[in-house]
Amino acid sequence: MEIKLNNFSKTKTSLDQEHVKMLVIGSGPAGMAAALYGARAELHPVVLTGIQLGGQAAITNVIENYPGFPDGVGGSELSDQFQKNAEKFGARFEFDTVTEVNLSERPFSVKTYGKEYLADTLIISTGASPNHLNIPGEKELTGKGVSYCGTCDGWFFKDKKVVVVGGGDSALEEALFLTRFASELKVIHRRDELRAGAILQNRAKENKKLSFVWNSVVTEILGDSAVKQVKIKNTQTGEESFLDTDGVFIFIGHRPNTELFLNQIEFDANGYIAVDARMHTSIPGVYAAGEIADSHFRQVITSAGMGAAAAIEATHFLEDNE
Repeated sequence: MEIKLNNFSKTKTSLDQEHVKMLVIGSGPAGMAAALYGARAELHPVVLTGIQLGGQAAITNVIENYPGFPDGVGGSELSDQFQKNAEKFGARFEFDTVTEVNLSERPFSVKTYGKEYLADTLIISTGASPNHLNIPGEKELTGKGVSYCGTCDGWFFKDKKVVVVGGGDSALEEALFLTRFASELKVIHRRDELRAGAILQNRAKENKKLSFVWNSVVTEILGDSAVKQVKIKNTQTGEESFLDTDGVFIFIGHRPNTELFLNQIEFDANGYIAVDARMHTSIPGVYAAGEIADSHFRQVITSAGMGAAAAIEATHFLEDNE
């Protein structure tokens, strides 16, 4: 793909347009690390945070596997430290949301609700969003008992019955957190064994508030103004039953937030932005890092590493093209 390069002699080209050497879309661990490395290279990166500063990591109650924190660290606390570290070296965080992207020529055009940015290099770290069950009652009762974030909404279910749908690390992490509030919690999983790590499984099985509903899927969420029941189907027998509950927390994986980049950049077979070992996308000067380009590891530390690598490569790109 041919990339055109326009030269800008001023930092700001108009009142509503700003030219930057490095623009980062997304403020999760990948975006934060990219901002830090870009700032240390004196590129004065601008980070467009989106609606959630810190991304998915920021709404995780405790992160126990990030090096340097033997007692664990709160997701919001870690995100705050990431931001302060990047800002110390000159990164700027803008609490704005991207509405449109044009990757057909360089500098790349990125429009937000506030202005248009013209970026010499672009690092995409828009992460991933939780998958939905797409069943009757889910959409209608979201915010009325249906949730995708235990850390955000757990307090509202104090002394109530709750179900968690899923069997991976995220499902058990959130389930264990929710037992702080719920009087009873059931994990509904479509198989007869969990995908979560051994430590989390042991903690869950030892928790007296928590039990499992195996080989089952939720087919409907029932309630008028609030969740009252879930309809369950056994995946082996086909038998259907109902379970009374006050809340349904859904943790069945994530989908990459790629809507802004459709038909502009190459994707892999799973729908994630395709990158090489150095975070290069199919467009020179555009890099992707974190869960937007990672369907396998999806860890805070790997996302941060990808962000750092992307910023280093972007720095080299600018050195070679200036």
